[in-house]
Amino acid sequence: MTIRRADERDVPRILALLSQVLEIHAAIRPDFFVSGTTKYSPKELAAILADDAAPVYVAEDGGAVLGYAFCAIHDRPDKPYVVPARTLYIDDLCVDEAIRGKRVGEALFRFVCGEARRLGCADVTLNVWEGNDAAKRFYEKMGMKPQSTKMELKI
Repeated sequence: MTIRRADERDVPRILALLSQVLEIHAAIRPDFFVSGTTKYSPKELAAILADDAAPVYVAEDGGAVLGYAFCAIHDRPDKPYVVPARTLYIDDLCVDEAIRGKRVGEALFRFVCGEARRLGCADVTLNVWEGNDAAKRFYEKMGMKPQSTKMELKI
């Protein structure tokens, strides 16, 4: 398995994987996510893949894309009450549902952490939707801990 920066040839496969993630989220939060859609259009995805501040990595084996990690590099705001630091934010990480549990996600996550170190980041952050217990367990297994909790009150 190889992990590399995604490019335009990966768009169709990434879109298929984005659909898998959307369906997980739509099952958990049908009040928020619309089943049968994807997060990005092919044109939007192509633009993201060209953005060095938002790298997307894919894990592939024999030319087949097995999973991806959408990332973004963020600098903490220049405020006197905040310690300046660079963060690598994982916006989305997905492994094809047919091969989950085969350590592809672990390899992607570790690769992203290596990229964070290379880019001078102080940490790696992400968000997990409540109810996505498998994702929470995975990230905890990777050593992640809660940083904050976002709460809501339905009106």
